[in-house]
Amino acid sequence: MTANNHSSPASSADGVAWDLSDLYSGTDDPKIDSDLDSAEARAREFVARYRGNLASLSAADLAEAVAELEGIAELADAAVIFAQLLHAAKSDDPARGRLVAHATERNSTIRNTLVFFELEWVALVDETAAALMDDPALRRYKHFLETERRFKPHRLSEPEEMLLERKSNTGSRAFSRLFDEVTGRLVCDVEFEGETRRLNESETLALLYDPDRNTRRAAARAMTVSLGEQSHLLTYVMNTLVQDHKVDDELRSFPTPMASRNLANEISDRSVKALIESCVSAYPTVQRFYRLKKRLLGYDQLYDYDRYAPIADDTPECDWNECKVIVRDAYASFAPEAAEIVDKFFEGNWIDAELRSGKRGGAFSASGPTYAHPYILANYTDRLRDVVTIAHELGHGIHQYLSRRVGYLQQDTPLTTAEMASVFGEMIVFHRLMDNEADPKVRLSLLTGKIEDAFATVFRQIVLCRFEQLVHENRRETGELTTDRISELWMEANRPMHGDTVTLTDDYAIWWSYIPHFIHVPFYTYAYAFGELLVLALYRLYQEEGRTFVPKYLEMLAKGGSESPSELVAPFGVDIDDPDFWQRGLALLDEMVAEAEELAEA
Repeated sequence: MTANNHSSPASSADGVAWDLSDLYSGTDDPKIDSDLDSAEARAREFVARYRGNLASLSAADLAEAVAELEGIAELADAAVIFAQLLHAAKSDDPARGRLVAHATERNSTIRNTLVFFELEWVALVDETAAALMDDPALRRYKHFLETERRFKPHRLSEPEEMLLERKSNTGSRAFSRLFDEVTGRLVCDVEFEGETRRLNESETLALLYDPDRNTRRAAARAMTVSLGEQSHLLTYVMNTLVQDHKVDDELRSFPTPMASRNLANEISDRSVKALIESCVSAYPTVQRFYRLKKRLLGYDQLYDYDRYAPIADDTPECDWNECKVIVRDAYASFAPEAAEIVDKFFEGNWIDAELRSGKRGGAFSASGPTYAHPYILANYTDRLRDVVTIAHELGHGIHQYLSRRVGYLQQDTPLTTAEMASVFGEMIVFHRLMDNEADPKVRLSLLTGKIEDAFATVFRQIVLCRFEQLVHENRRETGELTTDRISELWMEANRPMHGDTVTLTDDYAIWWSYIPHFIHVPFYTYAYAFGELLVLALYRLYQEEGRTFVPKYLEMLAKGGSESPSELVAPFGVDIDDPDFWQRGLALLDEMVAEAEELAEA
């Protein structure tokens, strides 16, 4: 590892771009329309065979129908997945934008052709449906069919469902794409080391981890200016999508803004409320840590741009090749099977890590068709924190790779358990780094970094969720919100966590506007807190059980979304409906802060 050096290239991951040829060769690949044509033809045949006949099908016939539905959906979605990946990698390429529009529009036509099946299935009387699902012939698809029926009270008529699907391409999906294109093109003029540098969003945000306070302040100022220049548009997008969510809730009879997300996550409103309240009650742990950090940094006051400052000036960087070794070895120490999958990502060019203009910020892992594999997007800036990000996304990738065996319709889990493998991957890498380090100062630096990551995953995500609650409530009560009003709500949600330990500057008020979760998946964020606290419990179990834990864990990942979250974790003796469960995870975070306080005195 080498010390931070601003004169070095933007990233050692230059040239690390994914190869999407396992899907299609490019935007002009004729196979894209060929596959969509085939999916559309199969959909029409499906209609001719099954429309109006569902109630008379045997369990074996229904299993055959669902298998064909799965095949059509996978074929139709492949083009959309490919188009969205291309667009995320470079959203300022018009050809990629056109392909997104083309693929999603054709996909909507196919989905609308098949919508009758879901509606006829949920219309069956409960006794008939239960008898079918209990038949061994439908064992493979039981959870999928159960999940569909849970949405029965919220389904509309077939013409209404078809209309909403078609209009979404010029409605919510269009505004989501606009948000990605605008934020993907953000540039920030950052003044540091005597010069002004034009950086993209990811490069600018990476400077918030710089040991130099002036650099952090300059990066935060530049980000604020850039967001301010787009504030009118980003505010309008937020207002539009929040109102769109309200209309959906009214049409589908969801009583609260979060109800649809909780249902999709297969978690009760009561459990989510308990999670949020438990995390809010633990805000003093966050403030205790920030007091420690302020003392370690020697500051009289900690500002928002100081929260991720390294506690040592010689914070190491980590180039891409070092990152690969660290992450691969960490996963190998846990399970050779996991390391073999990690190798596939690195060696098969399944990761896009370089920095480029127009690229979507942040990181994600996207599951692909079962005949292909997942793909990871990251923005690697050579920070040690980026190593943890790669470990996080590879956790997703391992999960998605293993779960292909349960089929396309059930490979993806609800958001609550989707973050489980990713956060577990972070823990593996963190403990690997700690076990290999003897210097107390370096151990303290690693530990404070992990605490900050955990706080970002638990407490910050709860803040984001509470902010969304405020925005949705205020939009419904008072109508369209101004930029200033949304910013006020942002600060209102943030202040309780930071208390008097962090001064939130006026600049920070607009930082809600670049966060994609609010736009793409409303109320996604509490799932991160769920996943982190769940993983803390599972990792403690792994430390106690050792090697016997590993096969149970990998088997759980391989089940994907074929079981409910509570069923998936039951073999580990975890009850996610127990309110005390969250307290156990939060107690472990408090212990980490206590360990940091002890190391600080060493």
